[in-house]
Amino acid sequence: MLAPSVLPLFVAPVMVFAVYRRVRGSFGRQLIRTRRMTARVVMFAIVVCLMMTSGLQDVRLAEGALEGAVGGATLALLLGLRLTRFESGADGADFYVPNPWMGGVLTALLVGRLAWRFLALMPALTGDGVVQGPAPGNSPLTMAIVGLTVGYYLTYYAGILVHHRRHKRALQVV
Repeated sequence: MLAPSVLPLFVAPVMVFAVYRRVRGSFGRQLIRTRRMTARVVMFAIVVCLMMTSGLQDVRLAEGALEGAVGGATLALLLGLRLTRFESGADGADFYVPNPWMGGVLTALLVGRLAWRFLALMPALTGDGVVQGPAPGNSPLTMAIVGLTVGYYLTYYAGILVHHRRHKRALQVV
């Protein structure tokens, strides 16, 4: 069995790669791939449902997740989609250019909160890897920030798909 001090050596590269992918998708011109976006919307909807099951453990966790998801959806509708530019390529491909500030701030907020929780839990680890005290996910604020990010991207990708469908219909009518 691995010592608890070795675990971050395996988790850290995965987390860095995930953050890199998230940040890369927040900058520059992105091709609209309807199947991938539909899969993301479904995946994020499942994540929201799973986050709500945390209410079985503590209702405050579900409240934090729900408030964050609603806040993220509102943020996507009021700012995210309005600040996104849509373009058509010469070959007929459709693109969107997300606002880099929206994705950057959400990513920084999520990574910052998760790093804070990780650093707060490090002293609680005993020699056998058992966490003493509250469990790692038992924070309504953490659940709210995760909910904010998930709710934002769920609504954002769904909004891009709706805009893309309207754009395609308008081209067919003309």
